[in-house]
Amino acid sequence: GSSCVCQPGYRMVSNNGGPSVTCEKCPENMSGVTQDGWNCITCPKGLTSEGKCKCLSNEVLVERSMDGILLNEALCVRCNGSEQSFSAPDALGNRCERCEQTFINVSKSCDCSSPNILTGGLCFSASASLPPKGIATVRFGQIGVTLTSAWFLKNLQASASACWLYSNLTACQALGNMCVMNMNSLSSSSLDACGLFQYIYANTARLGVVHSIAYWRHNLPWLYYGDQPGLASQVLETNNLPTIFSFKGKSKDVKLQFIAASYDAAGNFLKWQSLEGGILQLCPDTQTKLNAAYVFGTTYEQSCKISVSKILLDFANPVFYDLFLEYNGDNGQQYLWAVPVLNLNLQYSEMYVNQGNSMNNWLLTRRFFLVDALSGRENDLGKLPRIIRIASKITISIRLASHTQKGTIYPPLVTVAYTDVLVQSPDTQSVTVSFSVSYEMNQSEAQIQTDVALGVLGGLAVLWSLLKTAGWKRRTGSSIIDLQTVLKFLLFYAGDLANVFFIITVGTGIYWLVFFKAQQFISVLLPLPSQEKAFVTYVACAFGLKALQFLQLLVSQLTVDIFFIDWERPKGKVLKAVEGEGVVKSAAAPVSIWRTYFIANEWNEIQTMRKINPLFQVLAVLFFLEVVGFSNLALMDSSSSLTRSSESYTAPWSRILRFGVSAALWLAIAFLQIVFFAVFYERFVEDKLSQFVDLCCVSNISVFLLSHSCFGYYIHGRSVHGHADTNMEEMNMNLKREAENLCSQRGLLPNTDGQTFQISISRKMRLQYDRIHETLTRRRGPARFLDSSANTFEQSTRAYNTMNKFLSSFIDHVHKDMDYIVKDKLLLERVLGMEFMEPIDKSIFYNDEGHSFSDVLYYGNETTLLIFDILFFSVVDLASQSFVLAAVLTYLQQEILRFIRNTVGQKNLTSKTLVDERFLI
Repeated sequence: GSSCVCQPGYRMVSNNGGPSVTCEKCPENMSGVTQDGWNCITCPKGLTSEGKCKCLSNEVLVERSMDGILLNEALCVRCNGSEQSFSAPDALGNRCERCEQTFINVSKSCDCSSPNILTGGLCFSASASLPPKGIATVRFGQIGVTLTSAWFLKNLQASASACWLYSNLTACQALGNMCVMNMNSLSSSSLDACGLFQYIYANTARLGVVHSIAYWRHNLPWLYYGDQPGLASQVLETNNLPTIFSFKGKSKDVKLQFIAASYDAAGNFLKWQSLEGGILQLCPDTQTKLNAAYVFGTTYEQSCKISVSKILLDFANPVFYDLFLEYNGDNGQQYLWAVPVLNLNLQYSEMYVNQGNSMNNWLLTRRFFLVDALSGRENDLGKLPRIIRIASKITISIRLASHTQKGTIYPPLVTVAYTDVLVQSPDTQSVTVSFSVSYEMNQSEAQIQTDVALGVLGGLAVLWSLLKTAGWKRRTGSSIIDLQTVLKFLLFYAGDLANVFFIITVGTGIYWLVFFKAQQFISVLLPLPSQEKAFVTYVACAFGLKALQFLQLLVSQLTVDIFFIDWERPKGKVLKAVEGEGVVKSAAAPVSIWRTYFIANEWNEIQTMRKINPLFQVLAVLFFLEVVGFSNLALMDSSSSLTRSSESYTAPWSRILRFGVSAALWLAIAFLQIVFFAVFYERFVEDKLSQFVDLCCVSNISVFLLSHSCFGYYIHGRSVHGHADTNMEEMNMNLKREAENLCSQRGLLPNTDGQTFQISISRKMRLQYDRIHETLTRRRGPARFLDSSANTFEQSTRAYNTMNKFLSSFIDHVHKDMDYIVKDKLLLERVLGMEFMEPIDKSIFYNDEGHSFSDVLYYGNETTLLIFDILFFSVVDLASQSFVLAAVLTYLQQEILRFIRNTVGQKNLTSKTLVDERFLI
């Protein structure tokens, strides 16, 4: 449709290309048109449908004399087919050529007359022992169509006969190609192309083999490795490739030198081709990126959609490939190693049906093609094929030899999957094709080691959880094992098992990161994406269990019992008018509540204080990943460079490496933050927990805190000066006297400085506390000033005073039946986090060398919070493959949970201490 031609019976007068054609009708006596279309001529034996002269099948058309002068009448010259000449018209009928050799051998002429057999342009003697009659059909299994191929109909029997009788190399190659086009079918009941090939193969053992390879017969193409069960594993895993590869060596040690012998459909050898030219990649790409596919250790993936019309245009004639890997021997000589092919569309014989997908059941082949637009043509070979077959997925698998330390590999394997396309509308139809190079090693040993580590650490986690449960039972004062105990054990075990999964996954990620990227001679290869499922499952389990532990931690912190003991006593008495009686009486001077409000505010502020800055942590991790380029370490290639060129090929991500890089950065930056916080910030800037303890002492207020029924913490804040509600001058004087050791020490015991304690109280003490506490928390805090009833307010005030008086008298050893002792914890008690002594008659105050009351704050649970943040970040990243999204969502969840902890914690504080929420700012 891009140019004009003259109609039959018209000659061209001028032709300037395209539609610029001038035609003229030929006269009646010269009605024919010459082959070139420029002249009219008389045709003695009639015209073709195009208006050209025609001759008989054994004649050649002559329109010009030897000097090029046009004849008035065309000649039909008979080719001399007798002995010595043996000439016949060529395919175009333009000249006489020596006829095909089989005609001469059989009939001593160029005529294959009966009883001789003419097939596929070849002549065979009727007495010759020909192979069985073949079936010229092709089976397209994906769409369930079997058709008679015009190409097979013309060439199958001729190729088989020439291969059988004459061992003709080209004919044997053509027969092998037809077998490959029929998907290497091995049906024993069918004499299709593969059936004929197997028949000839089995009966030509006398020809010998090539290069001592049992499956490669002389003059026959090497199509199969044999169909014995278990043969595939012998081919792929018995012998190592006799060469060494490295990540950081010379070019020849880093590149995979694949070359292919290519053939056309007729069996003619075309040329040797290097795969670095991109001959197997149907998708367009730059040469630099194509060559990256063969850099050892670089996992390569490429996929795209290609229109059927482009495939028909670019791959009108199929090309067949025999793939080899080129390597250098010890003597410097170059060798070729044949690369086996696994055809996923292979039509197994009955013996292979339902045998599973084990390697032992694979039937390996050698030859393959990219596009077959030839076998699907039913009639005219010039028309569009009815069906085309496309190699939609090609994977070259490089497998590391077991227990190698020097980069030896097993023979590579090419896996090909074909897609059958019924051609209906080529311009609108498209096919998705992909090409990939993958590197794998036997991961069973690593999986066994992971399972062993999981089993051992999981068993230790059970024991540790049992100890925690026993400690919890002791601290709650309960001695029976009930449903609550079982649930508590499961919660403890969830947290400990989350730590086990976290340790294993972080160790696995960092192991692959270090050993894969840093190795020179290859000893390990990354797990394939299909082999990462167990790892991703472990990360998901760690996150789920850690989230459960975090929620349990959050609930426990939001339900702690806390009370501020005010040690301040009235200074003298004041006159007070008695309402309704009209008299004035003296009463104790009121004690200011502002100190309590002040301490409550400070406690409220430190509830969500952490040892690291969450915003800085997230930004620093994101900076190193995306700006510095640490994310490039997670690519599935051998390069350990942090920078990559935009023009170079970018390998796919490894989920294990992504987790390993991000987790390592989180831990490293968090560790640096914690060290800075502990070594510098708390020592030279501010230590908020120590400041809080000091503030309690200056304010003359102690903090009584119960995290369990019978266990908690006590901060002794009783002022050594007797009063804290004083003016600035007296306050400064008191601090000066304390600095000069002119007064007693701040400790609970005389001549000690210990102000913080872990307390284990008796059941009797707890019952008395609960009786008073019930009245104190009957309403959640005092009523509003404007609408509160005097009765409720006075009741709450009395309860507050009662609790304050009870706890202060308890600390002062007033109640002999609820007394306590002060002692040091044993080393084993500190290690196990539990108390061996049960406070039956007396409560026990354990000296605290640090600030263990931070266990009810974010500050004392930094490890849990950090692991939760890392796992949250990693789960989002593994799901989205985006470090930026993971960082944003991680920061959002930190802020949301911190807001919940602050808000609900503040309400719990007002409920338990009777501090009005309006005074917490």
